[in-house]
Amino acid sequence: MMMVLRAVALAALAAFPLAAVAQGDLIVEKKTFELPHYTTAAGATIKNVKIGWEAAGTLNADKSNAILIAHFFSGTSHAFGKYAASDPAPGYWDAIVGPGKAVDTNKFYVISSDTLVNLNVHAPNVVTTGPASIDPDTGKPYGMTFPVVSIKDFVNVQKALVESLGIRKLHAVMGASMGALQTYEWAASHPALVDRIVAVIGTAAADPYLIGWLDIWAQPITLDPKWNGGDYYGKEPPLDGLAASLKAITLHANHWEWAQKTFGLTPAQEGKDPAAAFGNKFKIQTTLDAVAAARARVADANHLLYLVKANQLASADPAKIKVPALILYAPTDLVFYAPFVEQTAKDISGAETGQLTGPNGHLNGVIGIGQAAARISAFLNK
Repeated sequence: MMMVLRAVALAALAAFPLAAVAQGDLIVEKKTFELPHYTTAAGATIKNVKIGWEAAGTLNADKSNAILIAHFFSGTSHAFGKYAASDPAPGYWDAIVGPGKAVDTNKFYVISSDTLVNLNVHAPNVVTTGPASIDPDTGKPYGMTFPVVSIKDFVNVQKALVESLGIRKLHAVMGASMGALQTYEWAASHPALVDRIVAVIGTAAADPYLIGWLDIWAQPITLDPKWNGGDYYGKEPPLDGLAASLKAITLHANHWEWAQKTFGLTPAQEGKDPAAAFGNKFKIQTTLDAVAAARARVADANHLLYLVKANQLASADPAKIKVPALILYAPTDLVFYAPFVEQTAKDISGAETGQLTGPNGHLNGVIGIGQAAARISAFLNK
């Protein structure tokens, strides 16, 4: 669930490089899946639904080697590979997905899809239906008239995508954060369609403390006058509120150890001591501001609000999960606390667990996923 987009993470975490990966060895293409209509878990109908997806590897004859990756809160389907050899960086989990890697695309057909209400409306290669989309009944953007959607809806649309490919059962479903919420939902709601799951930095359902934090993530948007109750399309968007939300998310998804090691008490500008004037800032402040402002330019405020609601409604029952499960978590996670993840694992019979360490708290599930490569490979090849 809650995870800042990899671009945000990398900008804020410049002092901590990703695990070494082979660059340019896997080229992927963004595709579009469409449904003429979709009925949400709450009973509302959405017309002309579109989500983007990409894949690598080859589907075998009986279509039994497919693995689905679900993305985190502010992520996209771009989990692995590059769209072009010239791209500066590959997808967020490229350290473990690709030819010869833990999720071996020489063996598995690996699918990754955007969710409904994807945050990155204005980013290249993002296809998604949500509040910024045109309502075919009015010819205008939905805004806040878009139906409430949940993690169940994200999974149900993914299920339709998978079935359209003729896949009757997934070898595995895996994902980090909000992707973990989707992973648990797959196993709880569609047990006959999933052989095993790999859930990373996430629990099966939202806890009350997380629901409160999600509200804090959303509030800067609703306090921005330009939000205008969600009616800002064709007008000046609430970028200040959106940037403030993304700033809070970025910091929450990290850890004090990262802040200490990356910034310390360094001033933003040499010679401008924060103690000397109110306007003088620390480097961590200006870095978070710059990262959030850059992300806000490709994101949509209403989509963030709908993602918050979807995550607050996450409610998979771990007791219903009977398939083999590998649960990886970060002991210093400030979003999904370790005791809650450990309890989720206890509630799933036979679940395996493993830890991801490092200075980045929740973000260790993206930046540090290479630590678990051997463990993931062994689990997928059982």
